[in-house]
Formats: sequence, C-alpha cells, structure tokens
Amino acid sequence: MASYVFVFVVLVLASTKAFASDPSQLQDFCVADNTTKVFVNGVVCKNPAHVNADDFFFSGLDKPFDTKNALGSKVTPVNVNNLFGLNTLGISLVRVDFARHGLNPPHTHPRATEVLTLLQGKLYVGFVTSNPPKLFSKILNKGDVFVFPEGLIHFQLNIGRENAVAIAALSSQNPGVITVADAVLGSSPAIKDNVLEKAFQVDKKVVDYLKSQFWTDSN
Repeated sequence: MASYVFVFVVLVLASTKAFASDPSQLQDFCVADNTTKVFVNGVVCKNPAHVNADDFFFSGLDKPFDTKNALGSKVTPVNVNNLFGLNTLGISLVRVDFARHGLNPPHTHPRATEVLTLLQGKLYVGFVTSNPPKLFSKILNKGDVFVFPEGLIHFQLNIGRENAVAIAALSSQNPGVITVADAVLGSSPAIKDNVLEKAFQVDKKVVDYLKSQFWTDSN
C-alpha cells in the first residue's frame, strides 16, 4: 500500500509541475511565426518546411550594453520575441549590465523563476516573499548564483568598484516583467492619488512629486 501511495504522490507532483510552467511542445520544435495575425496563448508555429538554423541562433551578448540611464543598468533579453526557436521550449535568458552603483530595480516576472549567474563584479541581490514580507538577500561575487522564485519582487544592485555583468535564465519563453516603481507611479492612466496616499501612508504632495519623476525602465 505504501508503494501505491508513493506512486500516487509522484504522479500528482508531476502533473502539478506540468501546469506550473509553459506548455510542453508536442513536436521537435515550434519556431515562432511572429508575422502571423492569429492571436493565441503563445505564438503560432512557423511552417517546419521553412525553418532553418538561424531560427535557433542569437548573436551579440558578448558585448557590453549602454547603461547611461537614471538606473545605471541595462537588461538585454533573449526570448521568443527575438529568438523564435524558443517558442514552446519554456526557457529564455537575459544579460544584465551594471554601471558602478547601477540598479536593476525591484520588479517581478509573472511567468518565470529566474536563476542569475554573476560573470563580473559584485552585486547585492534579494527577493521579498508574499505577506508577511520577508527579505532574502546575498552579496554575490564572480561565479556566484542566486535564484529568484517565480512572481516575487526582486532586485540587483552593483556594490563593487567596477562595472558588473550577469546572465540570468528564466523558466518561460516570455517571462514578462513588472517594474514596481514604474507600474505604481508611472502607469497610464495614472493610479488615483488617494489610492497611493493611503497605500503608502503619505500626503498628496509626496505622491505628486513621485509621479512627476521620469520613470526609467532598464528592460
């Protein structure tokens, strides 16, 4: 009886995992056809007869990207939108460049867990759990790896004396990103002041000042 219970639990966990990430492919590949006018939950497949090696290839992540912005960081994604062969494979990646003191601000990926590897520099990283909020943070050095669970707010800050570079893998072909400050204070149309006043326990002048800032997205 114990063995039957064990098998049942394994099957339940496996089925749960199947519904917790991008759908699995039902063929060798389904290269994205981003020219189609059909809207589906994902991307329509390109005709396999027209697929070639370039559909599975992306070049250029070896070069530093411009971090001359208010945040001092730049996120360069490689996902189904620019590497069509990722469609249905449930994975993507980003390169993140940091100037000195550069910040990849608090944000979430609604559809993906992220695993980040630091290639150069020194980062302070962390994520916050759902209520009650608890911060899990570490200082990363070259070669260190840190995981940000799916959907949780997380960040990275360059605390070293040089530029920093990281590569992160994400468990979705199109993980999405919601930058907290941009979403709350820079949305269009704007969230009403009285909502933000009460949520942050500040007066209208503070809310108006924050809304007046130029909100920068490094993604």
